[in-house]
Amino acid sequence: MEERAMEEQKCTGDHSMHICALAEANKMHVVKQLTTEPNYMCIYCGRAADLDDNLCKPVHIDVIELDEVEL
Repeated sequence: MEERAMEEQKCTGDHSMHICALAEANKMHVVKQLTTEPNYMCIYCGRAADLDDNLCKPVHIDVIELDEVEL
């Protein structure tokens, strides 16, 4: 997948409530509330959230394959 600048990427829903926009606005108290039990990951930025509504391009974490985890 070709990487693109965030401005070029299309997201759905209310972007002001996406984790990336909230973090950029330094609303970390809101981010904390929306990430207590993450089930989704954004394929644009890698951020995680409880609900898919809070990410630009969400994918459920169960469909993400881990090639290898280095500890």
